[in-house]
This record gives sequence, structure tokens and C-alpha cells, in this order.
Amino acid sequence: METRGQEVHLDKEEARGGETSGVVRYVLLISLALVIIALSAIWITGALTTPETSGHADTEKAVAQQQDQPQ
Repeated sequence: METRGQEVHLDKEEARGGETSGVVRYVLLISLALVIIALSAIWITGALTTPETSGHADTEKAVAQQQDQPQ
């Protein structure tokens, strides 16, 4: 800290109260990567466990079931 008359001059580290090490950047990048991996695993697991559907065949099956029901 330097005083010139009534003015006080501080360098960057003194004004911030610390130093910038860039650790936050790494925490954010690691967190983002973990979230992407977790959500991808959930999505892939859901896609693999869902029964196969082929739109047209399902529609025909639904129509046949509806016609078989007594009215």
C-alpha cells in the first residue's frame, strides 16, 4: 500500500484481498463434465430399457384391440 498525500494506492492483490489462482475454473469444468456424464448415463439407460416401438405396428395393434372390445 502506498500513500500519496491523501490518496491511498493499492495493487491488485491488496484490493482483492487475495490472489487469483484459477481454481474456480477447474471446479466448474469438472462439475460440468460430471453432470454431462451423469445425465448421459441416465438417458442411455432409459433408452436401453424402453421397449422397442415402431409407430405403425403399434397403431395397428391398438386399432385391432379396440375393434375386439365389445361395445
